[in-house]
Parts: sequence; structure tokens; C-alpha cells
Amino acid sequence: MSLSSYNKKRNFSATPEPAPSVGKGSGKKLIFVVQRHKATTLHYDFRLELHGVLKSWAIPKGPSMNPSDKRLAMMVEDHPLDYASFKGVIPEGNYGAGIVEIWDHGWYEPADENFTKKDPEKILEQEIRNGSLKFVLHGKKLRGEFALVRMKTAQPNAWLLIKHHDRFATDEAYNSEEMTSPGSPINKALHKK
Repeated sequence: MSLSSYNKKRNFSATPEPAPSVGKGSGKKLIFVVQRHKATTLHYDFRLELHGVLKSWAIPKGPSMNPSDKRLAMMVEDHPLDYASFKGVIPEGNYGAGIVEIWDHGWYEPADENFTKKDPEKILEQEIRNGSLKFVLHGKKLRGEFALVRMKTAQPNAWLLIKHHDRFATDEAYNSEEMTSPGSPINKALHKK
């Protein structure tokens, strides 16, 4: 896992984002975070801890708890573990300039029922290489089993985030924006315009 792309895109004397460092996880549970990001466009950054970094996907419409929704998720550069708690304003003139807030967070595990007998990160790493990652989220908004599946397109970084049918799934229309506090920093900034 490398943070070289993350590092090349940022000037750390001009942005409050965490400097690149491959960290060591807590050794207990793997974390996940979803950050709502108002940059050029409003989108959601979905991040999963793996081998000391956050594997990251940008999801234009945000995640969904409805299995009928197949949400485009563009894989982007790895981020440092410290990014999981980042929220604030990335100043104009910097990569990703705009407001970042935490929309959901928690921990996750492979959906593979045999993972307790194996290293969960090795399972997840192999699933990413294979283009089909199945995992269970334990968050406040996102719960239950999901999959990230690489699309068979010309773009190797195009994936789909899909909710699996389970007791947490809904068959109702799901809009991530409706699950956001009206008082969020991004909502306040959008209403000022």
C-alpha cells in the first residue's frame, strides 16, 4: 500500500489534511469512514482500512441501503489512516478544495464466514485484486453486508457499491442527502449561496 499519489496531489503547508504516513491499525477492528465532500461537486468518499491505509472510493450519489441501487464508486488514491477523523475546509487552490465532513463511521469485517480462521486483511486484499469485495459494515447509518464490484469497463477504477439483502436493507427509495443533518457545515454553506 502506497501513499505516493496522495502525497503528490497535496501541499501540506497549504492544506489541513493529514500528512502521508502508513500507520498501524489498532489491531482489533478495521475501521471505515464515509466523508461527505463538497468540492467541485458534492460526493461521498467511502474509505476502508487495509494494511495501514484507507482504500478509497468516491461515490457521486452516496451509499444506499437499498439493494436495487448500484452506486458508481470510483476508486481513488489511498489515504492515510489519520484521514478517517479529518473534517474541515480544504482551501481554494488545493486538490479537493472544499468542505469535508464525516457522514458515517464504524468498523467492518469480511463477509467471508471463515475469516476468523484467516487474516481478514489478506482476504480483503485478495478480494480487491479479484475485483469483488464483500464486507459487513457496523456503522451508525450503514449496517450489514455490502459488496464493491469492479465494473468491466475501459476504466479500471470504476466499481459499484451494492447493498446486499439482509435485515438492515430497505426496499424504500434511499437518498444519502436525506440522512444528513440540516445543520451540517456543507448544508450551511450551500444555503448561504
